[in-house]
Amino acid sequence: MEISKKVEGNSAEVSIKGRLDTNAAVEVEKVMMEILTPELKSLVIDLLDCGYMASSGLRIVVKAQKVMDANQGTLVLKNVCGDVMEVFDMTGLAELLTFE
Repeated sequence: MEISKKVEGNSAEVSIKGRLDTNAAVEVEKVMMEILTPELKSLVIDLLDCGYMASSGLRIVVKAQKVMDANQGTLVLKNVCGDVMEVFDMTGLAELLTFE
């Protein structure tokens, strides 16, 4: 699993490549906590090359959404593959999150 981040002012984009399983979630959460500051108003999570997401990955996305809501900001998930989108659909999270 590879994770990269780009922060510019009050906006950030995080790209995740590979499987977001329980082991990888530790690293992803660490990076997310670094950028999820009260000043952040826009967060994009690019899942173009993420073909699998475990429940620990879902937890990170939900936590990020809660922080962005508190910041009165936006969270957008983009380039979500069919298998990962199916997980969001089955858990009901697809109705609560923004996808591009």
